[in-house]
Amino acid sequence: MSGDEIMTIKDVANHLKVGQKTVYTMAQERGLPGFKVRGQWRFSRDDLNQWIKRQKQIAQTAGDPANGRRLRSL
Repeated sequence: MSGDEIMTIKDVANHLKVGQKTVYTMAQERGLPGFKVRGQWRFSRDDLNQWIKRQKQIAQTAGDPANGRRLRSL
């Protein structure tokens, strides 16, 4: 991971514009790519950015009428 920034839960929460508890829960549930160092979650910025790209692709595919599926509105 040469040159790859390592982020804390707080960093990730700020980056994703969500609460720290949300990041922690997602990491615990393996929803976010992360790892623990002496019991504290850490995240690779590169891995996180790749995860964001995948989430965008999933959302675009799910909302594509050609696939016969739509995103559920809240």
